Amino acid sequence: MNRPASGPSPAERLLAWYDRHRRDLPWRAPPGARPDPYRVWLSEIMLQQTTVATVGGYFLRFLARWPTLSALAGADLDEVLREWQGLGYYARARNLHKCARILVADHDGRFPDGERGLRALPGIGVYTAAAIAAIAFDRRATVVDGNVERVVARLFAVEDPLPGAKPALYRLADGLTPDRRPGDYAQAMMDLGATVCTPRSPDCGRCPLAEDCASSRGGIAERLPRRAAKAARPTRYGTAFWAVRPDGAVLLRRRAESGLLGGMMEIPSTGWTEEPAANAEALDLAPVEADWRLLPGEVRHGFTHFRLELAVMAGRAGEGWRDADGIWVPVDRLGEHALPTVMKKVVRHALSHPPPRR
Repeated sequence: MNRPASGPSPAERLLAWYDRHRRDLPWRAPPGARPDPYRVWLSEIMLQQTTVATVGGYFLRFLARWPTLSALAGADLDEVLREWQGLGYYARARNLHKCARILVADHDGRFPDGERGLRALPGIGVYTAAAIAAIAFDRRATVVDGNVERVVARLFAVEDPLPGAKPALYRLADGLTPDRRPGDYAQAMMDLGATVCTPRSPDCGRCPLAEDCASSRGGIAERLPRRAAKAARPTRYGTAFWAVRPDGAVLLRRRAESGLLGGMMEIPSTGWTEEPAANAEALDLAPVEADWRLLPGEVRHGFTHFRLELAVMAGRAGEGWRDADGIWVPVDRLGEHALPTVMKKVVRHALSHPPPRR
């Protein structure tokens, strides 16, 4: 990146642009106001692997229900998981709740103001710690999300593909990060990537860093950053059991705390394997004795690293329903429980195939 011998630095020009064009986001402090670390932390956790457009409504609902860190720490985990439904990656919600409780119990309800202390808390990694330190406490920290990676890759015309180029992009981003207004600078870089230096059709004519941008001068901005080809996602298979009690209530079970969808409620199901199991094998793992029947079709759901296909067995539970591991919930009250999206699909599938009349 070529820099002019005199005049404002790239960071100064970016900050001047940000002062005029900053986005109005519900978690962002107004100009001149001191950011609330609770809001910054909550938004950054929600924004992990989720878009700004999706997070806005969730953030406002969370804040209305739990306006302070102590309020969130005092909440029941199931309530937090239920409010999180639709955001995905539920380990974030569990760590959010755990982190709130640790901060209240061990830190007098205050966030550490440096990256090292923040990284010691549940759910806060390198990026999130840097973002909180910079935005909430105005500490100099190198904040690199997907938007920033794109901006930096284009500024320096880095042609090595992601994810292998991440360390180099971090070093280049660190070299650009100023000591003055690092929190505003971090948000300015994010806003630039989100609104001007977009993945497709970057608007180089509006970019405050255009004169510094090697890829813009070379006409290759839209091609960067390059990405390594993704491996095909494998498919896993399982069976879910829609067990109905004589009064119509349905069996729910809590998943193990560790692993995917840990701590969430589920329609009881088998493990998810690389090969589909025979019906007889699946029935050996049924949660209760019932007159099981295989419903037509299957439930499909995509996770980040694999696709899932679930067969659904439905049955009326016999007298042994009292010994089932789980809770029985009326169908019209299933929405009161923290069911992940894949389990909501199972519910819809089962309800669309009512049992035959006797």
